[in-house]
Amino acid sequence: MPVSDEFLAYVLDQLSGWGGVTARRMFGGAGLYRDGRMFGLLADDTAYLKVDDSNRAEYLTAGSSPFRPYPDKPETMSYYEVPPDVLDQPEEMVRWARSSLAIQAGTRKARRRKPISQQSSSHP
Repeated sequence: MPVSDEFLAYVLDQLSGWGGVTARRMFGGAGLYRDGRMFGLLADDTAYLKVDDSNRAEYLTAGSSPFRPYPDKPETMSYYEVPPDVLDQPEEMVRWARSSLAIQAGTRKARRRKPISQQSSSHP
């Protein structure tokens, strides 16, 4: 799952109009972050963004496929390939990335809002 320095620089350049996007190398690829939240990943010189029910249809309509960390296994992650025409247009790339960041922000908030009755505690 390596990502080349050139592709990483290209993706960051495409997102530069948004500001505050960083990348962290991991497992040969890279994660895309903004405001401390990972919203995308790069692997094999392909960009993937976070999806859920709010934006998955847009990716499927564009012919995108899910990220498969192990191509020989059926498991997927909730990241889909960014269509080439989106990646090549900085404004569109930022629009799609914003949607993915919003998903991550919502996921974190949802995890923090567990009802007290569902939280484990060592106090009686």
